[in-house]
Amino acid sequence: MKSANSSLVKRPVCAMRILVVALLLSLLTGLPVLPLQRVRAQPEKPQAAPAAPQPQQKPPEKKPATGAPKKAGEPAEEDIGQIRVGTQLVNVLFSVSDKQNRYINDLTKNDVTVFEDGKPQQVFTFKRETDLPLTMAVLIDVSLSERYMLPVLKDAGFHFFNSVMRSGKDTAAVIKFEREPTLMQGLTSNANRLRKALEDVAYVSPPPMSIGGGPTPPINPNAMGGTSIFDSVVATSHDLLAGEAGRKTIILLTDGEDTTSRMKIADAINDALKAEASIYAIGIGDRRYGGVDTGVLNKLCEATGGRAYYPKDPSDLDRAFAQLEQDLRQQYLLAYEPENGATDGAFRKIEVRVNNRGDSKEMRIRHRRGYYAPKP
Repeated sequence: MKSANSSLVKRPVCAMRILVVALLLSLLTGLPVLPLQRVRAQPEKPQAAPAAPQPQQKPPEKKPATGAPKKAGEPAEEDIGQIRVGTQLVNVLFSVSDKQNRYINDLTKNDVTVFEDGKPQQVFTFKRETDLPLTMAVLIDVSLSERYMLPVLKDAGFHFFNSVMRSGKDTAAVIKFEREPTLMQGLTSNANRLRKALEDVAYVSPPPMSIGGGPTPPINPNAMGGTSIFDSVVATSHDLLAGEAGRKTIILLTDGEDTTSRMKIADAINDALKAEASIYAIGIGDRRYGGVDTGVLNKLCEATGGRAYYPKDPSDLDRAFAQLEQDLRQQYLLAYEPENGATDGAFRKIEVRVNNRGDSKEMRIRHRRGYYAPKP
């Protein structure tokens, strides 16, 4: 068994032998002898792992120059140029004629001032309106007092539809009324349907007298006899025209004698104003039944921006319809944003005045007298 010291004694002898061999090689080759520790291979340094790629930093975004600092109360930049939602504009259609009843068509925005409840308003839009789509409801009185005039009224209605209606643009409805209104044809631009509805409008005779002297009770006693102009206007405004667009017009063919309405004339005017509908009337009646009540028709028409026409005889009826057509096409339209923005449902009075014209005092301006503010 070898002792641990024997290996230690042999290590110097081996080293001497290696040194001698190195000296001999050095003499033969002429190369210098290097120390032992210098010829040992240097341990390879472990290559450093490639550094993880650093996320590339984006250059700071350049903010657009904002100019001068904003003052308190100024809108933010993103609000500039945006349309305000919920702005209420009041549209007013009106016509202007002179004392000879000739239409004045050369007014400009600077010639007109609009007042609401007596306070001037800033006009937002002003233009002549000759091509606005028409939405018309023709109401024909078929009561006893109009029975002999009905064929003439129907014939004039045919001519009116033929001359005024523009297919695909204007719409009209036909309603007959006595005690209650009856829709003969809803709003349509089909002239053939309107003519057919006019053909079907007829006077209904009262029930025959019984042997005992009293009338035979009708099937529907509430539908026989009487004339309800105001009720018919209310129903037409509320049920037919309120949700429609365009130039909304009610055309009354009647003698103006209301005998059975539950509503009052003020109710008829207010409902027409709420529907933004103007009332026009062709007042024609039978002298044997009292003629025409011009007071009622004038009040209905003037309050809503319309006009009443009174043909002297049946032959003058076509001329009255021609004037009505001209009035519907000779309109100005102005729009303003009311200074009073309260949504209280209150009535606001409108007045349009013509300024800077020497003949303004002789002008007749027709427009609706006001409107009802929206409710919250």
